[in-house]
Amino acid sequence: MPSADLEALWVTFKLAAITTLSLILVCPPLAWWLAHSRSRLRPMVEAIVALPLVLPPTVLGFYLLLAFSPQYSVGAMFEGLFGHSLAFSFAGLVIGSMIYSLPFVVQPLQSGFVTMGTGELEAAATLGMGRWKRFHYVVFPMTKRSFLLAAMLGFAHTLGEFGVVLMIGGNIPGETQVISIALFEHVEALAYDQAHMLAGGLLALSMALLVFIYGFLQQNERRWGYW
Repeated sequence: MPSADLEALWVTFKLAAITTLSLILVCPPLAWWLAHSRSRLRPMVEAIVALPLVLPPTVLGFYLLLAFSPQYSVGAMFEGLFGHSLAFSFAGLVIGSMIYSLPFVVQPLQSGFVTMGTGELEAAATLGMGRWKRFHYVVFPMTKRSFLLAAMLGFAHTLGEFGVVLMIGGNIPGETQVISIALFEHVEALAYDQAHMLAGGLLALSMALLVFIYGFLQQNERRWGYW
């Protein structure tokens, strides 16, 4: 495999890992609020979270590119703090990927929080457990499957990003060039052997990841009856 493709593969996995970890850390409070809030704002927030599911990636990428440019407040603030532009940078890719993969992490968590009920939490509260202890000892053990599914979907979805990362990051080798863009370049150059290598590798990896996760979940369901 050419060194440029190896660099693109490394950037892709690094982007997927950082994006997934960041979303798993920041999404549970939002998912919990969506699962239990009766606010009139909830439909609007749910629509915003789900927007990347229906919005063309290039549209989202275009508006994020404008927001990240130094001519607008977000981009200007970032450049003032860190000394470089948010657009066409790896940091910009991470933020864009988090927004684009947000529903794939929030929705499984929200479903898990809805189905777990409140009886156990009420019992834990009567025992004097604080919010963090209730989450650690009650919520998380009862929704492990939802967290695993959310992480899996967020990671897999980030692996296949194309439109958003191309609009925000361009195609800078070793910095913002991900495997999907490298694959597109090979196809454009009619280098089908290299394209087959990348596409087949990603296909096998994605299939192996899904089989492993669903097999692991099935084993735990048989062992404990729920997860």
